[in-house]
Amino acid sequence: MLITIGDIAVTPEHVITPQGRFPVGQVHWTLTDQSHTTSGIPAWAIVLAIIFFVFCLLGLLFLLAKEERTVGWAQIGVQGPGFFHAVQLPVSSPYDISRYQDMVNYARSITASRSGR
Repeated sequence: MLITIGDIAVTPEHVITPQGRFPVGQVHWTLTDQSHTTSGIPAWAIVLAIIFFVFCLLGLLFLLAKEERTVGWAQIGVQGPGFFHAVQLPVSSPYDISRYQDMVNYARSITASRSGR
């Protein structure tokens, strides 16, 4: 195995999915980012702002704290003559999408190297 993406495995000659084996040079890869990032004030900052507001007005500075949350998934698909298979992988940070993109790009490079043969 050169790389495994979810339940999709890539060897030098084949792409292996639950539906079977397919020649690696005849497939097409897709990546769809279905995640989103939100920004907000964390709960700990609100609690500390309330506690320290009673003692001094500096407690309001805690409300300037921001926290980003990324949730969702990435869908990676592989299709070729007569088949399509997709896998959804969880995303918990923007770095996950970058890692999945690198994996798909590596799989695409394997496909490109074998498509001319």
